[in-house]
Amino acid sequence: MQFTLTNHACPDTVARILETVPGWFGRPESNREYIDAANTLRGISVITTHGITVGVLLIEEHFPHSWEVHLMAVDAAFHGRGIGTALMKATEDLARELGVKLLQVKTLGASHPDTYYAKTRRFYEGYGFIPLEEHDLWGEDTPCLVLVKPL
Repeated sequence: MQFTLTNHACPDTVARILETVPGWFGRPESNREYIDAANTLRGISVITTHGITVGVLLIEEHFPHSWEVHLMAVDAAFHGRGIGTALMKATEDLARELGVKLLQVKTLGASHPDTYYAKTRRFYEGYGFIPLEEHDLWGEDTPCLVLVKPL
């Protein structure tokens, strides 16, 4: 499969992709926030040779030297094909080009037994992110794990 990276993310596309992965994104109110964020945050997308966007990543630029992966989602039909890795590589390349020194991402912590997010943590850790802290940012029942990656 060939694909092209673009420097944007369309809100309608974010909505469509989130619908394919309800195990990760099953809360309508949270999904609405992600969809709305596509209007304002820097985005990176992966588009197949057939013109279908199959992965999106939104970047929150907290400071010129530190960015957060606000959202990364890959259409379930395309899992395991390197789309997430391509999104992260494009993000890192852009970040380095612009002088960013640190990436962070927040995800559900390991103290929660969710199997979907166990896969998410393995992905990020396999890509070089290291756990920084787990806290109750999202409430006691949804522990937030902060992972960071120096660039």
